[in-house]
Amino acid sequence: MTQSAAAPTNRERAERGQTSTLLGIGANVALVLGKGTAGIVGHSYALIAEAIESGTDIFSSLIVWLGLRTAAREPDANHPYGHGKAEPLAALAVAFALVCAAAYIATEGVLHIITPHQLPAPFTLAVLAVVIAIKESLYRRVNKVGEEVDSSAVKADAWHHRADVITSCTAFVGISIALIGGKGWEAADDWAALVACCFIVYNAYHIFRPAFGEIMDEAPAGTWAEDIRALAEAVPGVVATEKCYVRKMGFEFFADLHVIVDGGISVREGHDIAHAVKTTIMQAKPAVYNVLVHIEPTQR
Repeated sequence: MTQSAAAPTNRERAERGQTSTLLGIGANVALVLGKGTAGIVGHSYALIAEAIESGTDIFSSLIVWLGLRTAAREPDANHPYGHGKAEPLAALAVAFALVCAAAYIATEGVLHIITPHQLPAPFTLAVLAVVIAIKESLYRRVNKVGEEVDSSAVKADAWHHRADVITSCTAFVGISIALIGGKGWEAADDWAALVACCFIVYNAYHIFRPAFGEIMDEAPAGTWAEDIRALAEAVPGVVATEKCYVRKMGFEFFADLHVIVDGGISVREGHDIAHAVKTTIMQAKPAVYNVLVHIEPTQR
């Protein structure tokens, strides 16, 4: 595959995604321990729910990491189009993990609401403030990598960090209400955990939708088809273009293009034009792994 000198290869993009994912895993291990301990000692189920959610982050990030490693593998005899589908499949697994975490947190939250318990400790607010700062910085860093390498799995991993920010904010509000209200308001942070579940499910859908579209070979967002047609029409010998279909598979794009040429030229000349079109597109768009060019003659 032809790559421009300045553009990163698909393997390099996968490696960047894997590095950002491993960074998130390390941070989440520390956060699970910190939030879980603070939640138990400080009598805050919202903080315990935060620890559970971070635990699913570790699991889902490992899936993302494995998906990225698989997607970066070269095509083989059994997978002539490569292994790119592993990347959106990893994103779907993340969405599923989020829904499972939300269901568990909601169930436990309801049990805590109907069971009398102590007020959360004031120090849990400081813990949450630190968590929010760490998670928001992780979201920004991982999401930036996801945008740069155009990876649905890495973006999903970033949204998992943002889900933590949202749930931490709701927990902060709930604990604050409980502490200000005093006796009789102990369940405020449990209600906050239930509100956080709604945000988690919303984020799961935000992750699921583009990944599912990629699995179903949905046309990628942006102007890929228009750009590819413009590049083809600039090639000498091309009269016009007809159909242009583009699909994304992991880090790579595949295009099917119908090119119209003079009906009076030889088969060899048409073949050379097709190769020129393919080369031009792949040089201008390094993320395009292959272009299938179909030659159509002009109408006489």
